[in-house]
Amino acid sequence: MTEQILILDFGSQYTQLIARRVRELNVYCEIHPYNNFPELTPQIKGVILSGSPCSVRDENSPSVDLGKFRGIVPVLGVCYGAQLMASVLGGEVKPSQFREYGRARLEINDTDSSLLTGISGSSQVWMSHGDTIVREPENFRIIASTESVRVAAFKIEDELTYGIQFHPEVTHTTEGKTLMQNFVVNICGCSQDWTAESFVEQTVQHLRQRLGNDRVVMALSGGVDSTVAATLVHQAIGPNLFCIFVDNGLLRKDEFEEVLHSYQDMGLNIKGVDAKDHFYKALAGLTDPEAKRKAIGKSFIDIFDQEAHLIEEVKWLGQGTIYPDVIESVSINGPSATIKSHHNVGGLPDFMKLKIVEPLNTLFKDEVRAVGKTLGIDPKILGRHPFPGPGLAIRILGEITPEKVAILQQVDAIFIGGLRKWNLYEEVWQAGVMLLPVQSVGVMGDERTYESVVALRAVTSIDGMTADWAHLPYVFLAEISNEIINRVKGVNRVVYDISSKPPATIEWE
Repeated sequence: MTEQILILDFGSQYTQLIARRVRELNVYCEIHPYNNFPELTPQIKGVILSGSPCSVRDENSPSVDLGKFRGIVPVLGVCYGAQLMASVLGGEVKPSQFREYGRARLEINDTDSSLLTGISGSSQVWMSHGDTIVREPENFRIIASTESVRVAAFKIEDELTYGIQFHPEVTHTTEGKTLMQNFVVNICGCSQDWTAESFVEQTVQHLRQRLGNDRVVMALSGGVDSTVAATLVHQAIGPNLFCIFVDNGLLRKDEFEEVLHSYQDMGLNIKGVDAKDHFYKALAGLTDPEAKRKAIGKSFIDIFDQEAHLIEEVKWLGQGTIYPDVIESVSINGPSATIKSHHNVGGLPDFMKLKIVEPLNTLFKDEVRAVGKTLGIDPKILGRHPFPGPGLAIRILGEITPEKVAILQQVDAIFIGGLRKWNLYEEVWQAGVMLLPVQSVGVMGDERTYESVVALRAVTSIDGMTADWAHLPYVFLAEISNEIINRVKGVNRVVYDISSKPPATIEWE
């Protein structure tokens, strides 16, 4: 079984970054809500307690029974996690005189501390908290401080239990990676053997055992996730995998034909299905983003149910769900607090009678690409930008019509084609165009126009959990804007989205 670090999430915006830092050390980890602590198994080598927007002083602040793991495996409390341990074990936490947010200098008090080995004096760290530990329990040893925070890091005597007030997972903590390696590798003893190669070997073996001689039907989209997932399943069960590529009328220009062609040399058994009319009918009159997502999800289920009945004895539905999909769809406070639903996360209606297999649901996007490279998948497919499952439907704000889709397809083709032409495509993590539900006045050939506005969106990111807007050259944006307005009838204004995630999301819906 794979070694792992368990991360307990108390609602911090940085929890996913903790997981990324652990994965970068070639160590597997999982995020679990604080109120759903799994059974402690020999494979769990350590526990990390995340930060939180809450205060330990609040009456209903999130908490966990530390006795389930403290003293059994190494523990690292980050920010709220550190304050929680101090508060529960007899210390005192109070509001800071000034809210401590931003860069600080860490002064190491204990040069023998295993957690801080290799970290230089006056190392820069990132603070983000409103409370501070004003009195530590008797068995706590302070191992680092800052100018304004006396208890910036501590160790519990005679235990491999640590707490830090700063955030080692963010890049502003310059030696955060060293601290994480000290804890995960040196203190927890993880062997750093979780690689793309080991993932492929273990996953294919697991799929063979789980699926046996069963038949699987799987959606392909031409994107990285579904292609890598299908290739893994194909390696496990070969011809028992039946792939379906659905034209939902919401794909990019000419994408249906191009995707089918790209799979010809991969040995996959794939069938193309034209279902445009089905989706347009389901979306008619809908404007709410969640309503559109649900209509698209239901339509996919309808189509797959129909196609599955054409395959004898199919028992499984394969999906390309990845870890960020799962994380964003599960809240520590329940479904009501989710940012948005994902069409490929969750259960299926009973009438389908198909079980789900999701071989990538523990991986981040960059890890999926690494697995794809190990599998020998065409770099052109692995290098494709992420594309939302609901397609252009969530890039058309308001009601969906074939006419709007046609406009957006043309604009998108110009934008994406321009990124390739200018050798900018690979510098951008994801790019697309939004068709806005507003019209603006323009002048073309001395005539007044009143046409649609489109917003170009391009971001840089590692895994999509956080993203910054791409600083594309002005001359490129000017050329693309001019080409769109001149070539696409119905558009007379182009804007560029310079929002980062958070607070915005990458897609507009």
